[in-house]
Amino acid sequence: MFAVTTLALLITVSLTLARAVLGPTVFDRLLASNTIGTCTVLLLAVIGFLAGRPEFLDLALVYGLLNLVGTVAVLKFFHDGKPGDHRRDEGAVRQ
Repeated sequence: MFAVTTLALLITVSLTLARAVLGPTVFDRLLASNTIGTCTVLLLAVIGFLAGRPEFLDLALVYGLLNLVGTVAVLKFFHDGKPGDHRRDEGAVRQ
């Protein structure tokens, strides 16, 4: 059963990798990379369970948090522009 789960996750990663390469917009690519990160977390958890190594679950949690922070950072970058460019925020305060 775990072999089937691992195979399904690897197929999902390969399909989302194709979406990341062929995606027409940046947001499609970002969603695909977030999905790849989620599948990686699941793969780490399954491999850790199969190998009897509970420290893999710690690695999966850390990788999941890094995936979340990275996704939020990229979305903020595309929403606000360059990092350190606060002109957009200052204009909203002045009005």
